[in-house]
Amino acid sequence: MPLVTTKEMFEKAYNGGYAIGAFNVNNMEIVQGITEAAKELNAPLILQVSKGARAYANHTYLIKLVEAAVIETGLPIALHLDHGNSFELCKSCIDGGFTSVMIDASSKPFEENIALTRQVVEYAHDHGVVVEAELGTLAGIEDEVNVSAEDSSYTRPEDVQEFVQRTGCDSLAIAIGTSHGAYKFKPGTDPKLRLDILEEVEKRLPGFPIVLHGSSSVPQEFVKIINENGGNMPGAIGVPEDQLRQAARMAVCKINIDSDLRLAMTASIRQYFSEHPDHFDPRQYLSPARDAIRAMVKHKIVDVLGCDGKA
Repeated sequence: MPLVTTKEMFEKAYNGGYAIGAFNVNNMEIVQGITEAAKELNAPLILQVSKGARAYANHTYLIKLVEAAVIETGLPIALHLDHGNSFELCKSCIDGGFTSVMIDASSKPFEENIALTRQVVEYAHDHGVVVEAELGTLAGIEDEVNVSAEDSSYTRPEDVQEFVQRTGCDSLAIAIGTSHGAYKFKPGTDPKLRLDILEEVEKRLPGFPIVLHGSSSVPQEFVKIINENGGNMPGAIGVPEDQLRQAARMAVCKINIDSDLRLAMTASIRQYFSEHPDHFDPRQYLSPARDAIRAMVKHKIVDVLGCDGKA
């Protein structure tokens, strides 16, 4: 089975009241942990690569790792560019075998966002690739995306119909209270997604797939392990998973998960070295790290996304 686009999987997700997990990948162990979990649960899958991951691991290596995952699992897998910030980057990924790209011009004025998104859409569609765009601005830090809380903004539902019609994008990322990175809501707060905005967007774009970025839950057991083994992570509350599941029952067809994978992997490695300080074989500490990612992805697929058995 070759790599697929997200078109069919989003149609099924929208009608079925579940979402597809879009998991960021950076190396072999992460790809293996994610795809082994999805195979065990027979779940469709989006593997996504940021500009930073592409620079770190090399485009060709990542492509071949994902192609190997398709061979090993037989699952429908889409390869997606996360937060493309230019036409040139999106074009390079399209030409290089990606089946889906995101052009993130959300920080630009409305008309500039439309113009750049339309340029990417025209090229992508000519090459059989689908495009995700974004309206509204999420706070937080992820690779080269760095937006302060003061500069973040919720998506305006009154803008979405015009934006989608004029750009021709295939899915739309919106801002309803999620944020990039591990530092989301302060302890003692009552984190809530603006599901009212999502509901209004759904009314204006019936049947259209919506995307949520910055949707990690920041498990406190991992933060505790990291801090007990030399880390210094301040307390933070992630996005409530029950609210994400509710969003998946509505119009959200793709939920991005990155920070939780990083936390699971880092906590596992720190725990390993606290117990085996003299070990130096990477296979010894990367194997349990891969297992931690597999467990995290299985939890997300079953308890948050609801896409188990949907491949």
